Amino acid sequence: MLCALLAGGCATTQAAPERDSGPTPLTAADALGDFGDIDYCSLLNVPKVAPGAVAVPTYESCHATAGPRTILIGPLAFDSDPNLKPYDYPGPVPDGVAIQQSMFNDRSACTRAITFADGNRLDLSVTDDAGDQDARCGVADATVGSALAAITAHKVGRLTFPDHSWGRVAPCVLLDNHDLDAAAGPGSRPATGLSGHSCIRGKVSLKLTVETAAPDGPTEQLGGHDARVRVAGAFCLVDTTQPTPGLPARRELAEISVVETAGAAGDGTCALARAAAAAILPRLPAPGQP
Repeated sequence: MLCALLAGGCATTQAAPERDSGPTPLTAADALGDFGDIDYCSLLNVPKVAPGAVAVPTYESCHATAGPRTILIGPLAFDSDPNLKPYDYPGPVPDGVAIQQSMFNDRSACTRAITFADGNRLDLSVTDDAGDQDARCGVADATVGSALAAITAHKVGRLTFPDHSWGRVAPCVLLDNHDLDAAAGPGSRPATGLSGHSCIRGKVSLKLTVETAAPDGPTEQLGGHDARVRVAGAFCLVDTTQPTPGLPARRELAEISVVETAGAAGDGTCALARAAAAAILPRLPAPGQP
């Protein structure tokens, strides 16, 4: 009666709802930490998954080779891939994580993806020119299990980048240069990749990583570096390397590419790639330089 007389001057209180104590969906950042210094090879249990394999960490992936077979973990991606479909992965999966497969190029490769709750995914593949698809996919599923085990045990390793390493370079800074306007296209702006070691500006891209295969072909001088120019489909690529600081047996790789939007790359595309290299490569640190 008193509350009615006071025309709503009384209020009732309700207990706050209990906070959901269920598992938190796992994001890529929670799983992997800083994307810029992930040691992707820490996700691969070599003795269990690929005994005898030689694993080489790059700045965006892990390459493990054993005879004709290559296991690749990485890179991270966030774009939509219509080839990826759900399948019945046989192992345990953290909350919010989906395991997908791709049938693309399934005559020589088995491809998997670990997609996290935030939509970012970690691509994995097993390739060889022999063997059968069931064998490849058995190794691919074991690789997924190895990666998830390292993630849930908080055993994701970190890379370190010594002085003069190209791993310390922000590639988009090198592409934010008016000398690249013609090659990149008018009005283009740099956009960095998830790892921070690659950048795309219009038709020009730059990737800084670690070399995983011996270079082939003649060299030419571009921007003060011994460089190799090659055509790959619609792309003309310029590669150069330097000794990896602190790892004498490895070489860092800078890869510049220019895409031809009207078909296969040709002399005109490679002329733009050479011009881009002449603008970019002199700005890379060299051993013994700050």
